[in-house]
Amino acid sequence: MQPRIRFMASKAPAAQSALARLTGRYGQTDLRRASVVVALGGDGFMLQTLHAQSGRDLPVYGMNCGTIGFLMNAYLDDGLPERLQMAEEALLNPLSMRAQNVRGKITDALAVNEVSLLRQGPQAARLRVSIDRRERMAELVCDGALVATPAGSTAYNYSAHGPILPIGADVLALTAMSAFRPRRWRGALLPKTAEVRFDVLDPEKRPVMVDADSRNSVRDVISVVVRSDSAISYRLLFDPGHGLEERLIREQFV
Repeated sequence: MQPRIRFMASKAPAAQSALARLTGRYGQTDLRRASVVVALGGDGFMLQTLHAQSGRDLPVYGMNCGTIGFLMNAYLDDGLPERLQMAEEALLNPLSMRAQNVRGKITDALAVNEVSLLRQGPQAARLRVSIDRRERMAELVCDGALVATPAGSTAYNYSAHGPILPIGADVLALTAMSAFRPRRWRGALLPKTAEVRFDVLDPEKRPVMVDADSRNSVRDVISVVVRSDSAISYRLLFDPGHGLEERLIREQFV
């Protein structure tokens, strides 16, 4: 049975050209009748597509029309139905974020890769870190800190010198960016079930913002709570032998 494909593309010219070619060749299925979504773009567009499919339980197969494409497959015009039928599936649980700002407003968001706190001004942030409601670090002075999933461990987390996590690992990475106190503290590995809470200790003098996958920004936060949401699963499809597990291993030997 041929897959019923819904193509989605970023606004980049290469992705739009690919969209025209592929829909002309394979057709375009209404999203309500589709059995699979094919995302054309880069990793940023893949994250956008996954968030848009939340609640639909549709697998997403990406083809790289961007730059890095860690979450994407190689782009090819030919043999797409066969590639979809042979594809291997990876299930990802997102992080849920609840942030409160200085005015008391609560913002909830999901992140496939990471939730990151960043200093908002010229001075370093001062954060208190608690795990499962137990204070673990009374004061972390840094440019920022993040909590990353295994899928996101090769993204911002890796650039901040955090560890690469195997895709099936039931752990999260807590990583600091440019830690000043404790000096050179790089972070910790936490159980996937852990609840991580950050409290901003000096929000007026040292304001902090938070991002979920760099798409849900909240400024002037005073607290952020992050946990893995096992009730939500995103379904990614990869060509055989080129799934996330292989990519995570390969990335460590570059």
